[in-house]
Amino acid sequence: MSVLDLIDLPAAAPPMTPLVGLDLGEKTIGVAVSDVTRTIASPLALIHRRKFTLEAEELFALMAGRGATGIVIGLPVHMDGTEGVRCQSNRAFARNLLRLRDLPIAFWDERMSTMAINRMLIDEADLSRSKRADVVDRAAAGYILQGALDRLRQA
Repeated sequence: MSVLDLIDLPAAAPPMTPLVGLDLGEKTIGVAVSDVTRTIASPLALIHRRKFTLEAEELFALMAGRGATGIVIGLPVHMDGTEGVRCQSNRAFARNLLRLRDLPIAFWDERMSTMAINRMLIDEADLSRSKRADVVDRAAAGYILQGALDRLRQA
């Protein structure tokens, strides 16, 4: 399998199975999962960055536990639409996952996702900086996955 356009993801992943969303940070990977109808995304877990194979094993275990069959990875595109070093890193992460397992992977433009989550956690949840750090990557993964799911329903 290869990296797919988001619109092709539903055909590549078996129906009535969840998808996983990833927010790839420098220190952590936020993980979210959809319901089987691919309507609602929920924050699931936080994987601490260390060795890639350990991160992949943890991700695959989370996916197996939920029956997830596809992945949406946030792509941190610059505001002008260009891709920088972090986009290249996220694309490399996807290629490395594909070397370990044949599964459908798509990207979703995550511009402003972390900013939106931080604003929500400050304004609505009134969380301190230290408490926000514990939830922001998982919440950003949910935000990324929800955006992709909403787009797929519109297609």
